[in-house]
Amino acid sequence: MKVTRPMLAAAAAAAALVLTGCGSGGATKAAATVPVTATGSLEQLATKVKCTPDMQTDADELRQAICKVAVGKFILVTFATDRGQREWINGAKDYGGHYLVGRKWVAVGEETSTVNALRKTLGGDIEEGTDHSVHVSGEPSDGATHSGH
Repeated sequence: MKVTRPMLAAAAAAAALVLTGCGSGGATKAAATVPVTATGSLEQLATKVKCTPDMQTDADELRQAICKVAVGKFILVTFATDRGQREWINGAKDYGGHYLVGRKWVAVGEETSTVNALRKTLGGDIEEGTDHSVHVSGEPSDGATHSGH
């Protein structure tokens, strides 16, 4: 199956929306001790955090699965190239969310606490998505109400 840029963008949007609803911004506290960033296949990364991955996408360019562990639910995505990973992250971050980023893999958590907990095992860097529902005033945008919370 050939994955196109629109398909990658749709997958990123779906992952971010499924896991985070509206998303939330804000600073993330660094873990006290961060291990060397993990590497490996989607299955190898999932095993390190004791997750049985529920595969959603299995293509040459990326593989995506939903994982549930004691600390929460997250999407785990592995990429064939660094460029493909960065393009996916850049598109997904527009939808908010919390991203733990390693070399050719990303874990997208529902909560900051989920990403922080995963980081203790997988290492990596935390990136935050953009929260478009709140303006500088701190007031929600017109129409930015979401019944899913």
